[in-house]
Amino acid sequence: MNPRGVARPRASFKAWTGVAAREERLGAPGLAEKYLELTGEALRRVKVAPPARSFLVGAADDFLSMARAYLSDAQHFLDRGDRDRALAAASYAHGWLDAGVRLGILDGGDDDVRFTPFR
Repeated sequence: MNPRGVARPRASFKAWTGVAAREERLGAPGLAEKYLELTGEALRRVKVAPPARSFLVGAADDFLSMARAYLSDAQHFLDRGDRDRALAAASYAHGWLDAGVRLGILDGGDDDVRFTPFR
């Protein structure tokens, strides 16, 4: 009962805390797969932007390495049925690529669907 003496229907703990809605939203079938594919495509399209002898080539390689590692983790989580962690890892992977393009150390071309260019 609430303070006014009106009985409220009992909700499950998951419903009361919002866990059920969050599970449905994050673990929705196909969402993790969609973002893994989007990030994989972005990784295939992106190129190192600085000239070969530039100091920034090392930074670009680091960004690509982190993106590949997180994308691999995402696939690992998805293979084990952990859609939430798969989606999170794919998001981190894409974040590394997007940040690299925005900083100018990675070249995403004119693709403003997969990347957020500075200008």
